[in-house]
Amino acid sequence: MTRIVVVGASHAGAQLAVSLRQEGWPDDIEMIGDEPVLPYQRPPLSKGFLAGTTSVDDLLIRSEALYAKQQIKLRQSRVTAIDRVSHTITLTDGQSLHYDKLALCLGARPRLPSIPGVSLPGVHVLRSLADVQGIRAELEPAHHVVILGAGYIGLEAAASLRQLGVAVTVLESADRVLARVTAPVVSDFYTRIHREAGVDLRTNAQVAALVGDERVTGVALASGEIIAADLVIIGIGVIPNTELAAEAGLVVDNGIVIDAQAVSSDPDIVAIGDCARFTCPHYDRPLRLESVPNANEQAKVAAATLCGKSKRISALPWFWSDQYDLKLQIAGLNTGYDAIELIGNPDTDRHFACLYFREKRLIAADCINHPQEFMRSKLAISEQLKSGSAITSASTPSPT
Repeated sequence: MTRIVVVGASHAGAQLAVSLRQEGWPDDIEMIGDEPVLPYQRPPLSKGFLAGTTSVDDLLIRSEALYAKQQIKLRQSRVTAIDRVSHTITLTDGQSLHYDKLALCLGARPRLPSIPGVSLPGVHVLRSLADVQGIRAELEPAHHVVILGAGYIGLEAAASLRQLGVAVTVLESADRVLARVTAPVVSDFYTRIHREAGVDLRTNAQVAALVGDERVTGVALASGEIIAADLVIIGIGVIPNTELAAEAGLVVDNGIVIDAQAVSSDPDIVAIGDCARFTCPHYDRPLRLESVPNANEQAKVAAATLCGKSKRISALPWFWSDQYDLKLQIAGLNTGYDAIELIGNPDTDRHFACLYFREKRLIAADCINHPQEFMRSKLAISEQLKSGSAITSASTPSPT
């Protein structure tokens, strides 16, 4: 009897375990997670779950009964070491577990700023179910929440808190929101939307320290200003969890390096999800993607690989973000774009699309409340990147 051990019980791990059965794996599957709950969806944490409209049961990716039916063993623990020679892993209680094949779905953890006060009570990150439960427990007495970072997590949290009637200040060190991932016109749109919703949104805001004695009471800026805060949420990005892999001697470079079939530098170990770095065939460059669609696709590829089948990572990267009544759907990556085209008017509309071009080729699209353009762009980008043909702005149809 052979055994596959899946380390990590989030989107990637949960999908991999089920996909292994779908691909015909007949033997033991054991999934190890360090949280006292079944695998759950993370995207709703900063949206419906923070706003109180989604329950824990709503978050579950699959039921406990399904794992039992599929004979997938769930174990709550943490892996502290991998011995690639003996094919064993060590758990926190000192127990060793043998594997024939190992899947690393280690995820990522929130990045913390190197400033005083980050460990004060009342300072939170937003990554896990427990994180959001901690935030919600302190919202009742909180009159003012300060969020560090105007990326997707920060803006989604701001929208959820405003819908609860909480006063919110968002501090972004860059000169615009979503600066690393969108064009200025999209940044301007979200700035307007959040300010109209009552968010005190500040860019070029350099945070020097979080202040307080027994708990956080404010955020000190480099300018000398102190912004009062009953609660602080830090949302400035994540760091991939690669230490376990690095200590085991796997190749790591801003993620566990994998090939097109999700295999690491050890042929008996696959890695997928937020912790894995691969060469994207659409853009021919190494990427580490933090998204549920990527985790799910890599899980299906890894499952096929572990079952001796040939499947390659090939899907176009795509993402989404929900803020207020706005659904942003992103197709492709806009890195290196040299022109944009707008469908709709972001100054007045609550639905529009921003198309990104490089050398007259469509490479990405940001679609706000515009699902038709998202689907059209996603298909068009995939087809023209495969063929190398150019899609010019003149050939881009207008919405009907």
